[in-house]
Amino acid sequence: MSVTTAAQSRPGLVRSAAGTRRPWATRPVWLVGTLATAAGAAVTEVFTLAARGLGVPMAAATGGAREAAAIPVGGFAMAVVLSSVAGVVLAMALARWAKRPARTFVIVTGVLTALSLVEPLAFTVHTAVSTQLVLALSHLVAAAVIVPPLARRLAHRRA
Repeated sequence: MSVTTAAQSRPGLVRSAAGTRRPWATRPVWLVGTLATAAGAAVTEVFTLAARGLGVPMAAATGGAREAAAIPVGGFAMAVVLSSVAGVVLAMALARWAKRPARTFVIVTGVLTALSLVEPLAFTVHTAVSTQLVLALSHLVAAAVIVPPLARRLAHRRA
């Protein structure tokens, strides 16, 4: 049996018009979202660990705090997981009720990601500029890992 025949016979494996494999195209949205969230949390945590290794102080203060508090190792991953729950629920709702779920998802998550940059750049008083930049970039890193797989999944309609 050839590789092409074997791949075509596997359930859940869809080929695009160009012939590329899209194994997640028919998986449940929640599964794709969960896996994307885990990957996003891991990549974001590695990114911030690299920043720590380069000497960026991972301490931030918001609102009325008088001094910055340390951000614990694993704190970024936990924040990504917690905020991604809303994104996965949004994707599931759009998959069910939206006319163009992928497009709507990308627009909404793009706006939310842009809005999420306001806090680390504007409201983190008593925080080093390098830390503010890492905080903002970590939002972009998480979105870059989590949004595309969910958008690709939403672009595929189940038969």
